[in-house]
Amino acid sequence: MKNTKAQKQAGTMRRLMKYLLPHAWLLALAFVCAAISSVGMLFTPVVIGDAVDCMLAAGKVDFERLTALIIALAVIICAVMLFQWLMNLLAQRAAHYAVKGARKDGFSALTDAPLGYIDSHSHGDLTARLSVDADQIADGIVQGATQIFTGVVTIVGTLVLMIRINLWIAVAVAALTPLSLLVSFLVARGSHKYFTRQTHVRGELYDCAEETIKNRALIAAYGYAPRAQAEFGQKNETLRKCGFKATFYSSLVNPSTRLINSLVYAVAAVMGTVYAIDGTVSVGDITKLLLFANQFARPLNEITGVITEFQTSLAAAKRILDLTEIAPQDDGGKALVPCGDVAIRALDFSYVPEKPLIQNLNLDVPQGTMVAIVGRTGCGKTTLINLLMRFYDPTAGELLFDGENAAELTRSGVRKGFGMVLQDTWIFKGSVRNNIAYGKPDATDAEVKAAAAACEIDGFIERMPDGYDTIIDDGDGISQGQKQLINIARIMLTDPPMLILDEATSNIDTRTEQRVQSAFDKLLRPANGKKKTGFVVAHRLSTIVNADVILVMDKGNIIERGTHKELLAKGGAYAELYSAQFAS
Repeated sequence: MKNTKAQKQAGTMRRLMKYLLPHAWLLALAFVCAAISSVGMLFTPVVIGDAVDCMLAAGKVDFERLTALIIALAVIICAVMLFQWLMNLLAQRAAHYAVKGARKDGFSALTDAPLGYIDSHSHGDLTARLSVDADQIADGIVQGATQIFTGVVTIVGTLVLMIRINLWIAVAVAALTPLSLLVSFLVARGSHKYFTRQTHVRGELYDCAEETIKNRALIAAYGYAPRAQAEFGQKNETLRKCGFKATFYSSLVNPSTRLINSLVYAVAAVMGTVYAIDGTVSVGDITKLLLFANQFARPLNEITGVITEFQTSLAAAKRILDLTEIAPQDDGGKALVPCGDVAIRALDFSYVPEKPLIQNLNLDVPQGTMVAIVGRTGCGKTTLINLLMRFYDPTAGELLFDGENAAELTRSGVRKGFGMVLQDTWIFKGSVRNNIAYGKPDATDAEVKAAAAACEIDGFIERMPDGYDTIIDDGDGISQGQKQLINIARIMLTDPPMLILDEATSNIDTRTEQRVQSAFDKLLRPANGKKKTGFVVAHRLSTIVNADVILVMDKGNIIERGTHKELLAKGGAYAELYSAQFAS
């Protein structure tokens, strides 16, 4: 198990190096600055010790040499401060460039990820990986790269200088100090699991907060606020406990190492005093040794502190790097944009292998046909739409566009052949013009206005403060129907050969529905006479009475098909649905 954990951490480091290597020159300069500042720090005790030896006794002070040493000390301290600042600046730049690359690849992987991956993961957790976890990686890189390097240089340099003064004191200091490393290692190993758990719980907390904020109106309507607060409070308490345990264990490092360092300092002081009495070393040399003993232990303390930060960064790095390795949906094949002929042959599909949903589905839809899909909730209507858009692929059978197997076509090409209007409207923050031109960014103003006019929302837009340049977002006071008409105008602008309307009128009033239905008719039956292939999922059966063919689905199967009149005359499942809806 330990080897497995070590291997995982080593694997995370190797993946992280992919983003650091392009900025290795910044890290190299940071290491040069770190080396210079470390060497400067090494000479500080030497200058202080020599200055002490300038004061031999009362009235016996070498002021000329003492003054020179004080000036040299001031210059060294200023140089150390300058190069430490440069070191941190360069390391920070390298770290944030690397994190920028990881965040970019993570976001790109999410946009190309299969829909099944997005559906199976918490959205708040995915957001946390791209924000909080990414920032923790930057902190870990800076702490780890600079402090470990300066620590190694300081330890080696200090040990060499101590040996030159007195071998046995140097051996005693070198033998006792590593005990602090052992203590910190044991503590860090215990705290790692809590830091890992902390990152996961933080993602769950983000998801809970996002879900609550997004559905605040529904929560208020159902009086769910106390339970939402309790749920958030429970996750918040779990995060507190994980954070407390991680902090508790990691906080043991400092006092433990300080105790050992004090012991080392005391040993060096006693041994130095003995050698000074014998006349082996001077008072200035004792000063140097004591300062070196403290200096020798300090980087070890810093390195042990970095270990805790490094553990957190590794846990965070793994989460965001896992995003970068999401296998994108294969988009190879022929780049064909379908014209409107659709055929389904013996198609099977299930989200979960042990729970079949669609079995042996067969369907022929010639170009220009309007197909309505109805049925009870959960019967497979939206699943069929997901298959048409290639959000998911069938587990067996074939989906054909213009006689070509969809599996041999690019997903991007298939999707260019569709215009899709969903039940849930989506307006992003931007101008009305950009919202309409979302699918065709290079559209001219005339094209945008023509699409708006076709949907009969041009008057509404022109009454807005800045007309088509008015900035809107999903939270503005725009009605659901107006948002839906803006969505339809997007499709009008792209003018695809096929349309999918998934419950597009379920959230709007009857009068607005008539306007939306009129816009649909213009989409499906344009003035140029070139009928489009349409797939309409609807609960309001009044909106699909003119469909060329109506499919009634149940448990993933088509149980009835025909026109509105044919299905009513048949007196089957469709007739029951229709009668139930219009019983009054």
